[in-house]
Amino acid sequence: MRHIIFGGDGFVGRHLAPRLAAEGHEVIVADIVKSDLPHYRDVRFEQVDVTDANSIERLGLRADDMVYNLSAKMLSPIQVRSKRHDFFFPVNYYGTENIIKAMARVDAKSLVHFTTDMVYGHTYVWPQTEEHPCAPLGEYGLSKLKTEELAAEWRERGMNITLFRPRLIIGPGRLGILAKLFKLIDHNLPVPMIGAGKNPYQFISVFDCASAAHAAFNAGVPNEVYNLGSLNPPPVRKLLGGLVKHAGSRSILLPTPAWLVKRTLDLLDLMNMPLMDPEQYLIADEMCVLDVSKGERELGWVPRYRDEDMLIAAYTEYRKGLERGVDAKVAEPKAA
Repeated sequence: MRHIIFGGDGFVGRHLAPRLAAEGHEVIVADIVKSDLPHYRDVRFEQVDVTDANSIERLGLRADDMVYNLSAKMLSPIQVRSKRHDFFFPVNYYGTENIIKAMARVDAKSLVHFTTDMVYGHTYVWPQTEEHPCAPLGEYGLSKLKTEELAAEWRERGMNITLFRPRLIIGPGRLGILAKLFKLIDHNLPVPMIGAGKNPYQFISVFDCASAAHAAFNAGVPNEVYNLGSLNPPPVRKLLGGLVKHAGSRSILLPTPAWLVKRTLDLLDLMNMPLMDPEQYLIADEMCVLDVSKGERELGWVPRYRDEDMLIAAYTEYRKGLERGVDAKVAEPKAA
């Protein structure tokens, strides 16, 4: 059996690929670009653009291939309203459709696919189980929800598709909006919070995401959806306060009226001057905590990393990157 990882040179893939290779599996990374990663000594790379069906066809999928789809356009860089659909859908939805159709042509039946917790939209019940209503607040979440609907159709045709809905992923190769936070702290500037900071904020480590994908393979690729998030996430105020203290910064945490900040950000978004994507700020003061117990019950998967440790590890490597004069890479935090 071969393991084909679409988008495998990216964030989660660069940890999943060597994990599978270390077990002796034949691993093929299918992506647009190839980075200078040490695991390519043991892993094959094929240049593939998921938005091009012919590109996937040239890969030569086989019936017994184990396929992972990690290719995606994310919320960073922030897009103006008019460009969001055309930014997210070609890769997130049509790329997924191209992969599934290519699998169907050779009767390949096993797929692990990552979507997002942003399919949920506003919180109605918390902690959010996988049965929480799905009502995404923007094009990113919508593009991912549409892939879940696509997966449901192909499951009825005999495919086994495991879906994962991760919270904000932290790990090597991605800082995103955290870079802005770290700059404020470095310059001893106030750190504004949307609301009072009493609600929790939940991350998920990229290492835990890779282990979840691996667990799904070991469990036989269940036709199920699973939340991915940390355990016992702390309130925003405690999380950020710990980081400020660790950094030795004089920054203060600045609570703000959530409704006023959201309406201001709405106005900037309407003026095509977005500071954040609506899918980020509209839920910033809500109890967005994922229940991840289903993954433990059915896959034997338990997240290992604490939010506080993940954030400090991200900041530490950000600082190291500045000192080296290169983009920051985030090291693996100590497991809880």
